[in-house]
Amino acid sequence: MSRTMLGSVTRIAELGSAPFETEAVPRENWAFGDYVVAEVRDVPSGWVGGFELANGRGVTPMIGDLLVGALSRRFATLEATGSFEAVGEDAVMHLLTDAGCFGKLTSRSRFSPQLVEVVYRGHVLLNARRARMRDRAPRSTGASFSLPVVLIVGTSMSAGKTHAGRLAVRALSELGHRVVAAKLTGAGRRRDVLAFGDAGAEHVFDFMDAGLPTTVCLPEEYREAIGALLSTLEPIGATVAVVEAGASPLEPYNGATLVELLGEHVAYTILCASDPYAVEGIKAAWGRDFDLVAGPTANTLAGVQLVRRLTSLDALDLTSEESRPDLKDRLELVFGRGPVEA
Repeated sequence: MSRTMLGSVTRIAELGSAPFETEAVPRENWAFGDYVVAEVRDVPSGWVGGFELANGRGVTPMIGDLLVGALSRRFATLEATGSFEAVGEDAVMHLLTDAGCFGKLTSRSRFSPQLVEVVYRGHVLLNARRARMRDRAPRSTGASFSLPVVLIVGTSMSAGKTHAGRLAVRALSELGHRVVAAKLTGAGRRRDVLAFGDAGAEHVFDFMDAGLPTTVCLPEEYREAIGALLSTLEPIGATVAVVEAGASPLEPYNGATLVELLGEHVAYTILCASDPYAVEGIKAAWGRDFDLVAGPTANTLAGVQLVRRLTSLDALDLTSEESRPDLKDRLELVFGRGPVEA
């Protein structure tokens, strides 16, 4: 007997609280962020992923199961690329991310596992209307975003950004700050931002809360969605925000657009890098400076020294327990102590 499972991209629509219908829609009428139902056609042997539910828990789908997710795009430099626009007449798609982002695989690293293959069965209908992520996103409150920000950026995916963000959240919480944490670019996956809550953030958000399954979209679409989300953060009483930009700001995930939106509120920037030459490359290509370098490039003394020689930037090994008081001291110099007793 097949199961119907709701991916974490559906959590803003609360599809589990009311029955919904499905309707096949002609391919030319599909749109980014539409909620759809797809049937699992193939699960690769030894697949180690998990279909991520709304609560962040991963389950392993079986052939014949129905997955509810959203039409999406992904452009991961180290794993896979794909888009819903590439889906052919056979309606075959792939699970581009565990959260339920659907699209046709267009390229995959040979070092990356194969993806779950699904076939489109129909669009989700709520009250006889097509359900779309953007219709469930918050509307702008008109409030200006004014929180000081620790911005976490990287030279690529899998460069240690979420780990650095967790440590920044913990350090700021220990300093008495009320922290809001968010991942605002990337491809849909809930568990990264949940890790910020585990580290002590009082509120966590990501771009899926803004109605985007991934942030591979037009800059104006991204700016409108994330701008509206940022406007809702002002009343929650936080004193500082830790914001992760997934992937690299030079990739088509709108990382540079995010930095423009945050503007002068970025008070401290941590760059997570795979190697010293990547630090030099992104510094030159993006034309920005950074307060601290972390990630794999800082995991050895050799990497730290080469970063300094190439870029004059300071680097810190955040995988070491001994580095954490150092990070806390650096953040205290910028943000001071918060109103909450540490």
